[in-house]
Amino acid sequence: MTIDAVVFDIGNVLIEWNPERFYDARLGVDGRKRLFAEVALHAMNLGLDRGDPFRASVYDLAAQHPDWAEEIRHWHDSWLQFAHTDIARSVRLLRALRSKGVPVLALSNFGIGTFELATKAYPFLSEFDQSYISGHLGCIKPDAEIYQHLEQGSGIAPDRLLFADDRPENIEAAAQRGWQTHLFTTPEDWAARLVQAGLLTAEDAQ
Repeated sequence: MTIDAVVFDIGNVLIEWNPERFYDARLGVDGRKRLFAEVALHAMNLGLDRGDPFRASVYDLAAQHPDWAEEIRHWHDSWLQFAHTDIARSVRLLRALRSKGVPVLALSNFGIGTFELATKAYPFLSEFDQSYISGHLGCIKPDAEIYQHLEQGSGIAPDRLLFADDRPENIEAAAQRGWQTHLFTTPEDWAARLVQAGLLTAEDAQ
């Protein structure tokens, strides 16, 4: 089936994002589990992904949990250590597609402030033909609205989009709309899918 554009998720597809690893190093696994059980860090992060203010949201949560305040503030102050490295082969695939003239789009749950930080640290995030970032749009995957934004903004028929994401629920939501999908587990599997689709040669996908 014809593919007119490739859509990349960002977190854990192009950039490793793992706050648990950061807190494991600081607190140990048991300490990190206790922190995450007592403080709704991931719920706060979903608010960031919907566009809540970065520093204020983190620091307000810290004020609500004085025993954990220092650790919570790291969600703002040390955020780049949560996203500490790129996934090099995925970045090469992004650039290989662009070099072949294949439009490449981003569709990602990302806060406004965190995406600004990430783009400065990882300049390739500015190389997409179009970016659909949840914080700017005020909606998140897997809600239908964010997929609609991309369909309408790109003008590309759903069945001509190939989308890679590491979360099954996001892939399922796209597939229900008729998108072609790939559940990202490794860059090697993603490379093989792009070759299978005829978008890259095996040499291009190295």
